[in-house]
Amino acid sequence: MARTISIPLGPDPAQFGELNPDFFKALGDPVRLALVAYLAHLGKPSTVTEVSGCCGVDFSGVSRHLKILREAGIVTAEKQGRKTYYALDADKITSSLHGLSDILEALSK
Repeated sequence: MARTISIPLGPDPAQFGELNPDFFKALGDPVRLALVAYLAHLGKPSTVTEVSGCCGVDFSGVSRHLKILREAGIVTAEKQGRKTYYALDADKITSSLHGLSDILEALSK
């Protein structure tokens, strides 16, 4: 289960919501960042096989990185028969980035 923390900034900490540190940690790896960019480029749910050629990592490595991205809430995984399709979770990505943006904006005031 992903950890979340509340950020106590400004008069109302709730205005920033909760941020998942695992989200940002997962994006700190260049292979995972490349996978996110490639999934965005594809624009559709894709299998490990479909994305494995994007970043010079073998099949099992891509699978491991996608698992970390899923656990961080960056991608979703949907099993269809024997295949698992991975897609970006746009709502969670947007929410996390807006939360970070709100914090940075508050710090600049």
